[in-house]
Amino acid sequence: MTYELVIGMETHIELDTDSKMFCTCSANFFGKEPNINTCPTCLGLPGALPTINKRAVEFVIKLGLALHCDINTHTFWERKSYWYPDLPKGYQITQYQYPTAQHGYLDVDVRDLTNGWSDQSYRKRIRIRRAHLEEDVGKLSHVGNSSYVDYNRGGVPLVEIVTEPDITTPDEALAYLGALQSIVRYLGISTGDMEKGAMRCEPNISVRRAGTQDLNTKVEVKNLNSFRVVRDATAYEWKRQVGVLERGEKIRQVTMGWDEVLQKTVVQRDKEDAHDYRYFPEPDLPPLVVDETWLNQARTQVPELALARQDRYRELLGISAYDAHVLTQDRAMAEYFEAAVGAHMEHAKGICNMMTGELFRLMRANMLELANVRVKPGQISQLVGLTTANRISSTAAKTVFEEMFATGADPESIVEARGLAQVSDESALRALVVGVLDANPDPVKNYLSGNVKLLQFLVGQTMKASAGKGNPGMIRELVTAELEKRR
Repeated sequence: MTYELVIGMETHIELDTDSKMFCTCSANFFGKEPNINTCPTCLGLPGALPTINKRAVEFVIKLGLALHCDINTHTFWERKSYWYPDLPKGYQITQYQYPTAQHGYLDVDVRDLTNGWSDQSYRKRIRIRRAHLEEDVGKLSHVGNSSYVDYNRGGVPLVEIVTEPDITTPDEALAYLGALQSIVRYLGISTGDMEKGAMRCEPNISVRRAGTQDLNTKVEVKNLNSFRVVRDATAYEWKRQVGVLERGEKIRQVTMGWDEVLQKTVVQRDKEDAHDYRYFPEPDLPPLVVDETWLNQARTQVPELALARQDRYRELLGISAYDAHVLTQDRAMAEYFEAAVGAHMEHAKGICNMMTGELFRLMRANMLELANVRVKPGQISQLVGLTTANRISSTAAKTVFEEMFATGADPESIVEARGLAQVSDESALRALVVGVLDANPDPVKNYLSGNVKLLQFLVGQTMKASAGKGNPGMIRELVTAELEKRR
């Protein structure tokens, strides 16, 4: 019997605000001494009252718009009751009945995972059920028989995005998470750094007979913190559940964790249902009202996102699918590319090649971020223009770019100072060609006898005679023409 995988993804993303969700404590907790970013409010002490972080609300509205969601203009906060040491109040302030955003979708491109980098894309639409705002919990550390809690993270603004069960392969799960991470980075609302816990996902996994539409018992795998772990955990859980069904047993609705050492999922606890959390309205916070002015302002702050840029680069600029993907993974890099292209769309492919080749190579070698690169976008466009106009060779262009990267100097000044201008004077090049052919009678004779591979040798010798400054295209044409005269 054939089974297919069904995944609904829950993703928690910490928002990059200065303060926590319901108090003024710093939300910058990574690497800090435990329990220094705390106050009576986020510790849940008697008499402390919460206040709403407006910036966090704005971030979630922008995310909802980017995910094509309906925005609930009237909502309220609720208490979600559960008792764990990392939640000192005994409840979490969240949204349940009326999330900030709901009923949206995210189109993902899994071409790089399933169909290679052909020009025919494979797009999958993942429906978004809801995106709601809440507060994060503290962090538990387990050492031997002891557990330690750090409340610095407790109260940090957190958005939870829940999909419909539309994901059907581990590759689609990775494509969805990659697209979501790209969006929050483009919006500037989160780093989306999974290794630092800024983005954590919990796939709800079930299996069903292929060709059916039934949804069977799901198993939640908690707090996966890397793309690799998501792939491994979903693949393992798929295989495990199929094995359970093949043995005639029933799937238990439980919460699982991923054991990195054993490379398997392990049961953590029975899965709670909504009624177990005993939701009720938060009495200490007013309803949240988003008026039309606020909503329209948020709309103006949603940029063109990565997938739309990829389509535009391919259609208008002739950039390959792979290069468009690479150039748009980071918003700053995409904007750098567009600034370099400017009005010179005819240079787009050359600029793309220079960036994905020389720029990326030197950034990696020098461990530099784009913000620290000295080369300005317009300088790359100038350099490509010099190459396109045959004023310098492609080899010289690499030399020029290395100096641009090191000094920030303009390409024109480097070419002039180092004497790298390409020779395109036909009479001067013809004289060099004649000299090379006269000095190599045997290769000329063998070429004329049918060994056409020697053409490249004679072109290379002429390039050498020009000290690498000759126009390669002109030299090849002149060598070919001069050889034909000698038949």
